Amino acid sequence: MFDSSKVKVGIAPIGWTNDDMPDLGKENTFEQCISEMALAGYTGCEVGNKYPRDTSRLSYYLDLRGLEIASAWFSSFLTTKPYAETEKAFLAHRDFLHAMGAKVIVVSEQGHSIQGQMETPIFDGKYRMNEQDWQLLTDGLNRLGRLAAEKGMKLVYHHHMGTVVQTTPEIDRFMRMTDPRLVFLLYDTGHLVYSGEDPLDILSRYLPRIKHVHLKDIRPAVVKKIKEEKGSFLQGVRQGAFTVPGDGAIDFCPIFKKLAEGGYEGWLLVEAEQDPAVANPFEYAVKARRFIREAAGV
Repeated sequence: MFDSSKVKVGIAPIGWTNDDMPDLGKENTFEQCISEMALAGYTGCEVGNKYPRDTSRLSYYLDLRGLEIASAWFSSFLTTKPYAETEKAFLAHRDFLHAMGAKVIVVSEQGHSIQGQMETPIFDGKYRMNEQDWQLLTDGLNRLGRLAAEKGMKLVYHHHMGTVVQTTPEIDRFMRMTDPRLVFLLYDTGHLVYSGEDPLDILSRYLPRIKHVHLKDIRPAVVKKIKEEKGSFLQGVRQGAFTVPGDGAIDFCPIFKKLAEGGYEGWLLVEAEQDPAVANPFEYAVKARRFIREAAGV
């Protein structure tokens, strides 16, 4: 289905140790994590909080296992802090990823975000931007996108539950207000379905600007419970709202078909934050890799 010379399959370390809730998987070491990634059949990964930031040391560990860095999360605060603060942090992040050979930089606006708040309801507590917020966000992202392009890299924006760009209207406005030559989209199946959006609709509208893909599945019963009980995003993670592709309710076959037919090039990155004490990271990594191989042909 996909051109295997243009599409790579990786996995995020968040299934081994959760960056937002470090007690989840605190017993899992960096070396165990990347060794199990490689053993499960992946060729790349994103960066977790246990990864060394010395590029030569990190490269040594990854090269031993045949892994490369696909990207890494960057939190922008364009709507709540001076632009210069975000730019300074972004340049350091960009240069680290460039040294590691990554081609894309994952950015998500954390100004007004509730995703990391344990007690704030994920649906009812979400912030909605005003006109000034939108201008600050999109102008800032265009500037960061230009900085990424200086290194031959692309800024891919991560729509995300609990943040200012989550819903279809928000994604639409974000895409209209950013420069298509400088700002691209990270397409995350799990966050779209969790939010109640149509993942195929978003894919149809914006496929040419999609330059990074997160494959995440959901357990609808848990999402329904979180919504009814006004639970938070982090509570949902702990209760198992997310799982790996092929283990939940999302039909990935039409998604893979549309991506392939549209000539998608880049990473298909499994990212499913769960409690590793409940969902063994290696077992779920193997399950996801088998599913992608069977359903997507890569």
